[in-house]
Amino acid sequence: METKELKEKLFMARPNVYDDLSEEARAEMNDFSAKYMRFIDIAKTEREAVIEGIKMLEEAGFKSFEFGDKIEKGGKYYYNNRGKALIAFAIGSENVEKGIRISVAHVDSPRIDLKQCPVYEDGNMGFFKTHYYGGIKKYQWTAIPLALHGVVYRADGSVVDVCIGEDENDPVFYINDLLPHLAKNQMGKTLAEGITGEGLNILIGSEPYSDKDADQRIKLHMLKLLNEKYGITEADFLSAELTCVPADKAREIGFDRSLIGGYGHDDRVCAYPALRALLDHPNPEHTLMTILADKEEIGSNGNTGMECIIFVDIITEIANALGANERLVRRNSKCLSADVNAAYDPNFAEVYERNNSSFINRGVVLTKYTGSRGKGGTSDASAEFVGFVRSIFDREGVIWQSGELGKVDQGGGGTVAMYVAEKDIDVVDLGVPVISMHAPWEVIAKADLYMTYKAFSVFNK
Repeated sequence: METKELKEKLFMARPNVYDDLSEEARAEMNDFSAKYMRFIDIAKTEREAVIEGIKMLEEAGFKSFEFGDKIEKGGKYYYNNRGKALIAFAIGSENVEKGIRISVAHVDSPRIDLKQCPVYEDGNMGFFKTHYYGGIKKYQWTAIPLALHGVVYRADGSVVDVCIGEDENDPVFYINDLLPHLAKNQMGKTLAEGITGEGLNILIGSEPYSDKDADQRIKLHMLKLLNEKYGITEADFLSAELTCVPADKAREIGFDRSLIGGYGHDDRVCAYPALRALLDHPNPEHTLMTILADKEEIGSNGNTGMECIIFVDIITEIANALGANERLVRRNSKCLSADVNAAYDPNFAEVYERNNSSFINRGVVLTKYTGSRGKGGTSDASAEFVGFVRSIFDREGVIWQSGELGKVDQGGGGTVAMYVAEKDIDVVDLGVPVISMHAPWEVIAKADLYMTYKAFSVFNK
């Protein structure tokens, strides 16, 4: 056998998605990417993602579900978990004891949350005090335009939705940084120390209240403006969830427009295709479930995170309604834990192990294990289940790759996979490679987004 033939037989192929992308597929990819960009512009918080997800589900005929409601074969339902997480499921034609095909992604992203008592003034400026959410490089969040999103529950029980900074006529907000002329000491610090958590104070204004004899005139003026617009007082911040996110819109990157830059790719770049793949299978054979979870960036805790038993309760409801053994349903279920991976970046090659890294334009990433330093905090999918998923992708023409999160002992990270595995469900991580993960603006490739959608689609089929 010639050397070339032997290599083709024995070496693992690492194709580029564009190598075999037909004009029809390219058009479909670009259309899908445009709709995804619209989604992440609208859904910058988990609450907004749930609202948009419900709109998509209801347009496809899904109905709101509450515990105790009737579940029937062929039925399509969604459960809104406290406005911050979403579980959608479609009952298939086959016996549910053969298992449910589950796709899980999260819709929370790193951001800057307001503290409970945020408003203050200093140096003739008004500020919000903050507490950052998730793993961020704090210096990246200074000197960029920010938008304020969230909800406020007022003392009278009414709810106010807040979104300031997204319309071109809106003001935006800002976190100050130090000018280089005076930054000698700051520049001598590590990147982690240059900007502190308590230094992430959001600039909200500077004009004082008109009464020259009043105390804290800037703070008073800011609260007066908020009260006039939203009817809230300083005490109402105690029962509010307000957050600052980048005010920018998603944009195509590069002369060829092959990349998408935007806020919150992690993990809405997996959430959107997972949801679309559910909607695009209106009459499934398998029972399908798509979960859009909250709190992944801070450990999946709480009653809207994947540590909550709510999705198991819904599986129990499905099993009971269809006369099935719930334990058998879970035992035979299969799950794609959809989360992003770190794309190989030649500018920081020293932290990647090239042979086991994911690359842009090589398709969706299958990640057997995540965790850190000795696979801590991961489920480590079995060879049997990886083989099952691999065979589906190969048979259906999904371009995929394997990857892990950087060099051993360099760092690492976790996903929700281990919380699914705890419930006796086979699970493996799958998602899109991301450049500059957890930055205010992350970058992904359209080709990888498209292949992730195809991966969910063939898994469901």
